[in-house]
This record gives sequence, structure tokens and C-alpha cells, in this order.
Amino acid sequence: MINHDKFQSLVQQLYSTVKDLESMFPGRHFTPDGHMVGSIGECLVADAYDLELMTASNKGYDAVSKSGKKVEIKATQSNSVAFRSEPEHTIVIKIFPDGKFEEIYNGPGSLVWKSFSAKTLPSNGQYQISLNKLKLLNEQVVEHQRVPKIL
Repeated sequence: MINHDKFQSLVQQLYSTVKDLESMFPGRHFTPDGHMVGSIGECLVADAYDLELMTASNKGYDAVSKSGKKVEIKATQSNSVAFRSEPEHTIVIKIFPDGKFEEIYNGPGSLVWKSFSAKTLPSNGQYQISLNKLKLLNEQVVEHQRVPKIL
């Protein structure tokens, strides 16, 4: 079982360290990115929604809900996320410097994937979608389609 308080404290310490480094070295950025943000996001969501995480880089989904939904987790500190394939369900969050997060989208992957239907697949194989677009799509999700947040 995850020690929720310790986990939250460690994430907050990480972002506090980033802030301290940036103040020590003006003009330098120490923002966590890439795999670190993805892993932090996956763990934040697994903890907050009581999901079972799969092994890292599991194809197609990152976790499984109590009801058996395969959940693709996307985390960002910027204004968009990318998808390679249509997930069964997806939860997208934006992580803030204090270690907290905002749920941007929590619903069927098909609704997100449908928004790419008129687009040509980019050369990197990933469709980008803005958080603003995801927020609009999130308004279309019926409550029973969401994975319930427990924390």
C-alpha cells in the first residue's frame, strides 16, 4: 500500500528542489520532464484513483481500475499531451509545481481518439491535443463513464 502522505511530500520536495536550483542559477531551467513527469503523473493518478499500475512502458495502458478498465494516464506540465493509439479509457492531468494536479480529462479514450479522425498522422506517430480541447471533451463525459477519484 502506498503511503499517500509520504508520496505527496516527496513530490513536493522534488518541485521545491527545482525552484531552489532555478533561483541559484538564474536563467537555467531544472523542470522535470519526459519520463520523470510521466512516472510522477502515473503514480499521482494511481494513488488518487486507486488504480493498479502496470509495469513501465506497458503497451496501450498504464493501469487498471477496480472495475477492470484499462487506463492510459497522460501527465503534463505544459498545455498539450500526445497519443499514439486509442486507449480504452484515459485520465489526463496537469501537474503543478507544488506537486498537486488538476484532472483535465477522465473518460473513454474513443472520445479523444475521435477528435483525430480528420487529421493526418504526424511523422512522429503521435497526435497532439491541447488541454483546452480535452477540457471541452471532458464536459461531454457522463459521470458513470469516469473512473472515480478517491483522494
